[in-house]
Amino acid sequence: MAVTEETRAARDAKLDELHERLTGAVETLVSGEDWARALAFAARFRSRSFNNTLLIWAQHEAAFQAGRVPDPMPAYVAGYRQWQQLGRQVQKGQPGYMIFAPVTGRFATSTPADASSWRRLGPREKPKPGEVMRSKMVGARPAYVWDVTQTAGDPIPEPPAPMLLEGEAPAELWEGLAAQVASAGFTLLRVPHEGMIHGANGMTDWAARQVAVRENMDPAARVKTLAHELAHVLMHDPGDEDARQHRGVGEVEAESVALMIGAAHGMDTTGYTIPYVSTWAARVDGKDPVQVVQATGERVRKTALGILDQLDTFQVANGTPPGLT
Repeated sequence: MAVTEETRAARDAKLDELHERLTGAVETLVSGEDWARALAFAARFRSRSFNNTLLIWAQHEAAFQAGRVPDPMPAYVAGYRQWQQLGRQVQKGQPGYMIFAPVTGRFATSTPADASSWRRLGPREKPKPGEVMRSKMVGARPAYVWDVTQTAGDPIPEPPAPMLLEGEAPAELWEGLAAQVASAGFTLLRVPHEGMIHGANGMTDWAARQVAVRENMDPAARVKTLAHELAHVLMHDPGDEDARQHRGVGEVEAESVALMIGAAHGMDTTGYTIPYVSTWAARVDGKDPVQVVQATGERVRKTALGILDQLDTFQVANGTPPGLT
């Protein structure tokens, strides 16, 4: 029993350390440019939670400053045994990057519609006949990942990366985004100039169920604007209570989703304009700005990931080493 308590205490201490590191990483996102860089990084590691991408980013930067890794930007990250699956071994003396790993539990019920009826199953317990079983996250534990430059062994196949000229849009991206606008029940209008939509690049009209994008921009700007408006369609239904709570950061969320979609296609993200973090993070009543940044980052990541998963386009890698199952 004493060992179990010691193990739990050690785990809780590491979780406390993780929370402190994460809070520190969030607090460094002061300007709009800082936020944009964090999102561009998160787009390259989009299979991981926003919190974990911030933790990887901060710890890799510290490792680079200490001379433990050769590059300021990580390429691929994976766990110790995952690297072994790929024929590589973590080099001696290379500390891993601590992140949050989900702890899941199994729950069963015979009446799934009744939220209060779900009971947690024991380690070897099976559901009763007629019961439905589901797994859900019940907590977190500390886990470690290493960048490929902290390992040695079999070479990692390097997939080709998208290459775009200035102002050029990725092939099929406009069509893919337009299809998602249509599937959401909105009509897409291509208007000749901004004067037709109150001087804006794009506009979403919920009452008319229309999305408008002005045509007198280069292809990259048009596709960025369409991604921005699609984010509004997916995230900011005026009748949705959650959307109303986030109204103060709605434009930030839409521009952030557009930035992540662009970054996932190798587009230049320096032209994305996002206001100072301290300004919009204080707009949600009853929430600490650090919590708002974390929640906004995760909402943006999930929305962008949902859009990207439906696109048949050439995208940059998501931070998982090629060949890992």
